[in-house]
Amino acid sequence: MARIDIPDGEDVERIRLWKMTDGLSGAIDGFRIATHDKTLLSRRVREVARMRIAVINQCPI
Repeated sequence: MARIDIPDGEDVERIRLWKMTDGLSGAIDGFRIATHDKTLLSRRVREVARMRIAVINQCPI
């Protein structure tokens, strides 16, 4: 759940957030492609890294 006001809509919360800033969605999509589509890491290793980052940042997994 976001801690800022995000407009209501049909899209998931993160998409509605990205639409609030000009140019952000393109940058985020580029990051997604680089980290998921063109990575040398396996899906399993990426997920372990994501979980470790969440623990470091004290985020629920």
